[in-house]
Amino acid sequence: MSVETIRIGVVDSGCSDAQQVSESAAFVLADSQLWMAEAEPDRIGHGSRIIDIIQQLAPQAEVLSAQVFHDRFTTTAAQVAAAIDWLVDQGAQVINLSLGLRHDRDSLREACARALQKGVILCAASPARGEPVFPSGYPGVFRMTGDARCEREQISHLETEFADFGACVRPLDDSVGQSGASLGCAHLSAHLARYLSQTDAPNLSSARQWLIAQSLYHGPERRGGADD
Repeated sequence: MSVETIRIGVVDSGCSDAQQVSESAAFVLADSQLWMAEAEPDRIGHGSRIIDIIQQLAPQAEVLSAQVFHDRFTTTAAQVAAAIDWLVDQGAQVINLSLGLRHDRDSLREACARALQKGVILCAASPARGEPVFPSGYPGVFRMTGDARCEREQISHLETEFADFGACVRPLDDSVGQSGASLGCAHLSAHLARYLSQTDAPNLSSARQWLIAQSLYHGPERRGGADD
């Protein structure tokens, strides 16, 4: 059984002052240039909720925070790509990307490919319906979403055209109006910390098989019908 410290990277809006993370950095655009800067406290609150979930479900893991959202939910492929590269350099084994960009960009696709080549597991939020987003639309990236059937510790194996796996959609405080694919993605990243703690030779294929074996539900949610 693996005893190596598990490191989960989070690409989002940062963390709160009250949260403890092992490493943090911000990726900002200024004067038409991409810069790495010192991270600021999370002003949006989204990244803090993602980190809350991961730290609650995977307390043994170290969290690394790469800040790409600042005052609002806007970022670029270049910022996200730089965040992924930095997290890989910091030793992240899982990278949580509770975000989705509408357009495929070379910089983001290539950063994901570099991470996957180094054995890093990428978990990206994918909407339950509609057009694909990125990076969840890239080969090898786990397409994660929310599943209303799932409680905090449960997983669903969906394998639909939109998503591979689903998990609990709620934040830790069960705030009304706060739910969705981004929170399901965070739960699944935390679940994968358990996988990493149980194997000495992690890889994408065995991670997928582990998630399938852990899944309570198989197939998509069916309104008004029985689930498998």
